[in-house]
Amino acid sequence: MMKKTKIVRITDVERDRESLNEAGRIIRAGGLVVFPTETVYGIGANGLDGDACRSIYTAKGRPSDNPLILTVPDKKGVMQVARELPPLAEALLDRFWPGPLTVIFPRRPNVPDAATGGLDTVALRCPDHAVARAFLRSAGVPVAGPSANLSGRPSPTTAAEAAHDMEGRVDMIIDGGPCHIGVESTIVECTDERTVTILRPGGVTAAMLGEVAERVLVDTALSGTAGVPKAPGMKYRHYAPAAAMIVYVGSGEAVAAAIAAQRRETAGKRIGYLVSSETAAVLPQENCYIWGNRGDKAALANQLYGGLLFFDSHPVDLILAEGVDEDGLGAAIMNRMGKAAGGHVVVL
Repeated sequence: MMKKTKIVRITDVERDRESLNEAGRIIRAGGLVVFPTETVYGIGANGLDGDACRSIYTAKGRPSDNPLILTVPDKKGVMQVARELPPLAEALLDRFWPGPLTVIFPRRPNVPDAATGGLDTVALRCPDHAVARAFLRSAGVPVAGPSANLSGRPSPTTAAEAAHDMEGRVDMIIDGGPCHIGVESTIVECTDERTVTILRPGGVTAAMLGEVAERVLVDTALSGTAGVPKAPGMKYRHYAPAAAMIVYVGSGEAVAAAIAAQRRETAGKRIGYLVSSETAAVLPQENCYIWGNRGDKAALANQLYGGLLFFDSHPVDLILAEGVDEDGLGAAIMNRMGKAAGGHVVVL
């Protein structure tokens, strides 16, 4: 049964307090609210209500063993659902919260299996977004908040993109403007007193984590497909546009040459381009989405999902995309681009 979705625009958390209070009431009553963060828009439900969490899986068409991230408005919210706050984890929160970092904790018994994919841990994040935190305070409970898209699709970075997939599936959509980071949070677990392990790369880079932890590792099963995933994004195909995609990584000249060669091989097909302004200068302008200047990883992260969704309204047979190296934020970008392309990444 389709829901009647109310869309509200929040520009001032004090002036729009009643809309936020209404959103909080919806959450406590077991409903679903789409809300903005600095990374992507999330679909929120009461993280302590198993039925409400299961309704997220239904709305997204999401596999039920894929864990949800619970969002809280501040560090105090951690102890509502975590059994302990180890010193290294607390140091990470003090350095990166509010912000695009999700930390895995051992869970309390009040956290339902539906929020954790059956694991004995819970993933927690505090968004760096004033509207998001005001909404979370109005809810009064930890809010499960995976990206507000149909499972496998590119994540939304505007309310309009979220509404495309979620209108009729949720009770309310909070429009808080465009997200300014554009790729989901980094997910980590504290393996021991000195070590942080990255389960999903994101806006907090390995180098940044290394300023807090003595050792930073990357989980060897980051792109694995077997077993229960330890965190969102580890097992299933994500971020996929409607068309097939090939990603090229290399110098500007090498990328332009590879794209030209691929165009010759696929003559007669409709080709879309997700590229930098420099590469776009030597390509047809039709079905071309420019994400920014070459090497500007922040711009690519911010525009990536918007670029993938652009080809929903400009249908093509194949998307030829320009990637970046994996240093810093590039690890998060190429993680998403690789999944969107089904692993079809060509390093030149």
